[in-house]
Amino acid sequence: MSLMVYLNGELVPAEEAKVSVFDHGVLYGDGVFEGIRAYNGRVFRLQQHLERLYDSARAIMLSIPLTIEELTEAILETCRANELTDAYIRLVVTRGPGDLGLDPRKCPKPTVFIIADRIELYPEEYYEKGLEVITCVTRRNSPDALDPAIKSLNYLNNILAKLETVRAGVPEGIMLSSNGYVAECTGDNIFLVRDDHVITPPISVGNLRGITRQVVMELLAGMGIETQEELFRLLEVYNAKEIFLTGTAAEVAPVVKVDGRAIGEGTPGPLTRKLREKFHQLTQHEGLPIYG
Repeated sequence: MSLMVYLNGELVPAEEAKVSVFDHGVLYGDGVFEGIRAYNGRVFRLQQHLERLYDSARAIMLSIPLTIEELTEAILETCRANELTDAYIRLVVTRGPGDLGLDPRKCPKPTVFIIADRIELYPEEYYEKGLEVITCVTRRNSPDALDPAIKSLNYLNNILAKLETVRAGVPEGIMLSSNGYVAECTGDNIFLVRDDHVITPPISVGNLRGITRQVVMELLAGMGIETQEELFRLLEVYNAKEIFLTGTAAEVAPVVKVDGRAIGEGTPGPLTRKLREKFHQLTQHEGLPIYG
């Protein structure tokens, strides 16, 4: 069966899902998106994802031509059309077709499309043995220039850093702010485990307000462990007891080596393993049902 894609109000086969070459999402990265997961027949934290999408759209003065309720039903309909119970959902809203100039007023109608498919960002052995990462030379975009809370289609900053990890033969890389503080990874948020608490960079340093990041902070609070949002540099990274990454696709992924330096015992730590277990338990029963 061909993958069905939602495109501007219709479900069409993937090979027929076409976007205009004049779409400003293609020409200029002018648009917003969300990556969403479904587990066990339920879409996880959908309301939070949609609220973030609409916040991002409002920030760039992009009017989404659907209500949250209509977009919710479109997402469920796309999952049903592809008979999915576990899925990665990519929701995209572009400025729409216009002319070759920058002026968004020349784009009268936004483009909306939804892809629901399966995803495996990292193989299972990475979760069992841990990831090796590097520090990227490419610095994170300054929040003074582009607010990291806007989840826009322009990911070139992240892609340039990702190219460094590809050349280094590692799956992820840490990105620093312009003044040398740890911001995030190319596609994930980052957490360090200290003796009695966990730290993660504040949003203000130039990282995305991740949905999985927030879920993990809630899980930590339920375990009686404090999470502090604070600035830190690579010295803190190298001397952490444990490091883990969070993201919609990555979920909770352990890091065991940074820039050739072993983290902790060089194996996924007990807190990271426990968090991953609790996260999987949560996703099995929380979320909006796709069927029935």
